[in-house]
Amino acid sequence: MPHAEILLYPTFNSLQTLAHRLLLPYHDMRVVSLTGRPWSEFDRALIERVSKIGVLTDREHSPQAIARRMLAYGYSQYIMSVGEHLGNPDQEKITTLSLLEATEVEFAQPNCLILHAKPDDMKLARNSHSARFGIPDDQFALLHGREKMITKMPIRLLTLQALDLPRRQVLWDIGFCTGSISIEARLQFPHLHIEAFEIRPEGRELMHVNSQRFGAPGIGVHIGDFLDADISELPRPDAVFIGGHGGRLKAIIGRVLTILSEGGCIVMNSVSAQSRQLWQVACDDFGLQQEAPMRIALNDYNPITILKVVKHENSHHTD
Repeated sequence: MPHAEILLYPTFNSLQTLAHRLLLPYHDMRVVSLTGRPWSEFDRALIERVSKIGVLTDREHSPQAIARRMLAYGYSQYIMSVGEHLGNPDQEKITTLSLLEATEVEFAQPNCLILHAKPDDMKLARNSHSARFGIPDDQFALLHGREKMITKMPIRLLTLQALDLPRRQVLWDIGFCTGSISIEARLQFPHLHIEAFEIRPEGRELMHVNSQRFGAPGIGVHIGDFLDADISELPRPDAVFIGGHGGRLKAIIGRVLTILSEGGCIVMNSVSAQSRQLWQVACDDFGLQQEAPMRIALNDYNPITILKVVKHENSHHTD
């Protein structure tokens, strides 16, 4: 209707209205919509310790569900203010309460909420163990208590560097075991979408315990053989870490190459001559050009070689 006259009637949106009711400045508020959307951007705001978060809700992502998720991952420093039926003079209601109290309340729809924390509380949160650069190994729950079944912290951080995660969007962690790589990546680079795979069923509980312990929500967990996993609906990775391969490294790399984005990378830490040989065979057969390996000796542990390839047009593969 190119000839129609357009009249605009500006007004406040729901979160602005709620902030006005609370006499709360909102110039520094990060707005996150959970209305028909996944948790990813909300989780990112928590991990980044945003002090004021405005949230648009729906029936699944209700104030009650939000409070439960926050407490499960240790983000207890916030106060929640909920606005129900904003703008309706007969039904509008504003409630401010603790997260624990919010887990027990069912709020009327439609509603929205603002999470806000005191500066001192946020300072303590930013100094917590899960907000540091590098999580100590002994703080992870381990597979059957076996400390060798975890990527040691210095190696872990070098691995994240090799994966070039500041420039990546989707990370796949194949053979996650304790989940240390996925969790460290989630905390250091909260913009990432992370999918983690582990063949051992114990991995599910380990990832659950460790991700909650360190405040790392939003990691997709897939239990079973990676070669049999349904990956058709998953976002395409542009970074892949192979933490375990069960002697079938070539098959795993071949499957990864069918979905890895152009310019994406694959990184593996080799602890034996056998795994290094398997890597070399796969690279030769798929026409992958390796970057210079990095060999690291840590304390009394065997030396580890960090291996990396980047997918280019001349790489060939079969699923």
